[in-house]
Amino acid sequence: MKLENEQDIIQLVKEDEWMMDILHAAKSLKLPDWWVCAGFVRSKLWDTLHGFTERTPLPDIDVIYFDQNNLEEETEKQLEQKLKAMNPHIPWSVKNEARMHLANNIPPYSSSVDAISKFPETATALGLALDSQNNIVLTAPCGIEDVLHFVLKPTPYFAETKERAIIYENRIAKKNWKSVWSKLEVYSGHPS
Repeated sequence: MKLENEQDIIQLVKEDEWMMDILHAAKSLKLPDWWVCAGFVRSKLWDTLHGFTERTPLPDIDVIYFDQNNLEEETEKQLEQKLKAMNPHIPWSVKNEARMHLANNIPPYSSSVDAISKFPETATALGLALDSQNNIVLTAPCGIEDVLHFVLKPTPYFAETKERAIIYENRIAKKNWKSVWSKLEVYSGHPS
């Protein structure tokens, strides 16, 4: 399958029953500004573009939302339990991005998409949701070009400072994605 634009990505997801089940489960929580993001999207695209016939296992399925009215971490754990009750075989991870700036020791995010734009890599700064008619919505605040062309580089946020660039580079070394997806081209995180 050719993947050249956002419509191609949406069509790919629409045809993936497992991904659609996850999106419907996340939607059922009725969370404000929710997305299933990061590796859930990126890995599907890289698997497809590499011609893999089996899905690369994911360490977790990231469900994020933005609720400034409830910053309790316990609420996130309760939401994870609800998702586990629906599908116990999924490694759910639920995070309220209205609180995550505290964990990351940075200024507050303005929305879930703002948080996604500040993920470490452009190829990971992706999210999927379902609208009120169950149409797939894709957010890609750093664009889709890098993920579609196997480019692994820091988001503008992580390229801003040496400290963040080091976090990006350590993450890339730890994840070792090139050992799974051989076509990746990994770029340094150091600001020029």
